[in-house]
Amino acid sequence: MDIIVNKYDALVVGFGAAGLKTALQLKKNGVKNVTIVTENRMAGTSRNTGSDKQTYYKLSLSGDDPDSVRSMAEDLFSGGCVDGDQALLEAALSVRGFFALVEAGVPFPCNEFSEYMGYKTDHDRGRRATSAGPYTSRYMTEQLEKAVEAEGITVLDRYQVVRVLTEKDSVTGLLCLVTCAGVQAAAEAQPDPVSPEHADFHYEILLSNHIVMATGGPAGMYRDSVYPASQHGSSGLIFETGAKGKNLTEWQFGLASKSPRWNVSGTYMQVLPRFVSTAQDGSDAREFLQEYFENAGTLLSMVFLKGYQWPFDVSKVANGSSVIDLLVYRETILRGRRVFLDYRTNPCGGEILYEKLSPEAHEYLKNAGAMFGTPIDRLEKMNAPAISFYLDHHVDLRTEMLEVAVCAQHNNGGIATDANWETDVRGLYVVGEACGSHGVTRPGGSALNAGQVGAIRAAEKIGRDVAAQVKASGKEDVGEKAAGTGAGGIDTKDDTAIGLCGESIHRAEDRINLVTRIHGLRSAKELLLEAAKRMSAAGGMIREEARIKTALAETEELLKNFEYIVRPESGTDVKYVYRLYDTLLSQRMYLTAMAAYMAGGGKSRGSALYTDPEGALASDKLPELYRMQLDQGAHSGEVQEVKMTGKDIEVTTRPVRTIPDAGLFFETEWAKFRERNGIS
Repeated sequence: MDIIVNKYDALVVGFGAAGLKTALQLKKNGVKNVTIVTENRMAGTSRNTGSDKQTYYKLSLSGDDPDSVRSMAEDLFSGGCVDGDQALLEAALSVRGFFALVEAGVPFPCNEFSEYMGYKTDHDRGRRATSAGPYTSRYMTEQLEKAVEAEGITVLDRYQVVRVLTEKDSVTGLLCLVTCAGVQAAAEAQPDPVSPEHADFHYEILLSNHIVMATGGPAGMYRDSVYPASQHGSSGLIFETGAKGKNLTEWQFGLASKSPRWNVSGTYMQVLPRFVSTAQDGSDAREFLQEYFENAGTLLSMVFLKGYQWPFDVSKVANGSSVIDLLVYRETILRGRRVFLDYRTNPCGGEILYEKLSPEAHEYLKNAGAMFGTPIDRLEKMNAPAISFYLDHHVDLRTEMLEVAVCAQHNNGGIATDANWETDVRGLYVVGEACGSHGVTRPGGSALNAGQVGAIRAAEKIGRDVAAQVKASGKEDVGEKAAGTGAGGIDTKDDTAIGLCGESIHRAEDRINLVTRIHGLRSAKELLLEAAKRMSAAGGMIREEARIKTALAETEELLKNFEYIVRPESGTDVKYVYRLYDTLLSQRMYLTAMAAYMAGGGKSRGSALYTDPEGALASDKLPELYRMQLDQGAHSGEVQEVKMTGKDIEVTTRPVRTIPDAGLFFETEWAKFRERNGIS
């Protein structure tokens, strides 16, 4: 097999909002030879996900709301296990990132005097949140894509990264599996074309000392997931380089529809739908929430509150709406039933006594003019596009119930980086959800902002580094087309000219041979589904020590005997072998982190309930599995880091980096700014 090798100034992996922003910012910072690598440019979370009112979190920009960079940084930092330098940067750069999106054409609303008003989101003291509607991240992606096309930035589509190449502690490039249309396009681009007539795929090596991974969270790990089916993630490949994982225990789980996959937050809850449980065949329908709540007023007030408190939060079980998540989990997982939202009929017997609702719910529905009719009537009054969304996906809320479950929605943890979003592997950066810049909790919408801020910081650092390299080399850019091929492997005759080093060659050949070595009996697709089910059961919202250890042992056994278990695939199905391998690497790291957290005395926090026989139940109506103790901030001042070292995994903790006491005296900081940027 011939291996095509090319060199680049910088590579960005991922075609979502964070990746596209990074590529644009690299161009603006003087990096000429920038290329985006994507497995499918139409896939991913940014383009294919949303919610009732998908939120973007930034500094307040309207009215007389008191706000400051420091105040926003403190709110981000207060989530627990957050590094202060990243919190400060996400606050300080939020306005720059936001207005770049406005100028790019994202329709964030403002009033007639151009004030970008906001609303309060979860874990937010002010009204910093804004939204362009349920498709906010899609709008971001579409407008940024237009800008990328206008800049003429190259996009390599149908390129699946199967290994990140390194030499010692530095990144050197990517090994990619190229499939389908990508084969023809890549072949035609070569001076000595590779013939794709009878090949389903081929491999390419993309060399660069500056690589930004913007591949999203490891969505493929969980079966019960609200991530779009097209989102897989590549965290396992990043861990494999020796980059550390950070806060891998911290996820967000919440109620979502199963088909289509969509968060049922905001108005989907505030219109007070009926929660219905059925047997698997649809029989034995009943309103199961009434088993727990003593009266309709409390039940409906909690359903309303679920719109604000959408993510499951252990601190909101005893006196908050998160008990609803536990009741849904009991129906679907423990009792093996199905749960639906019914917007056709009012809950609790039909007529709603609005005066029995909590003051917050009563005032909201009154101000919205929605104290009438059925849930679908109220939804049409308050948010008609929420109905249209499901119609677009062949679900009519007027005539049918909507099946829901508690699903994985966002990884607050991820890859550890510094204040430039660079890992401890030199030249390897991680932006977007793949980066673990969040902590135990975070304000709703802060993830979209974090992706834009990380892109800015990474691009600025790479821009400085590339400029220094160009100046030292005397060339116009670092990248150059340097095709090298060799039958049956990688030709090392001219590895110096091509830029390949011995360690990178070994890693690339080993990953290519992974497919040729396997000779088991089970398909990669089948094993992927099995692994996702195992992760949802052991590492989801409810975590039991014995289950975590069993799942970890099974995952490690599968990795150890991978080539003897996985059945050889042919053609484009080879991609599933690599996807399975990446998923198992990720699951091993995440399960190890969870087991270590419990062994270190960690208790329930954020969106994870750790079963504790010595804990308490929020109510005697709940099963023993929900017995827990709250961590109550005992570990919020530390960050757990997990590192793959050879065949072993090393787990350590360190204190959080506090919010920097940044200099604010103008003349002094102006002088430093001129020095940093070479301004005389």
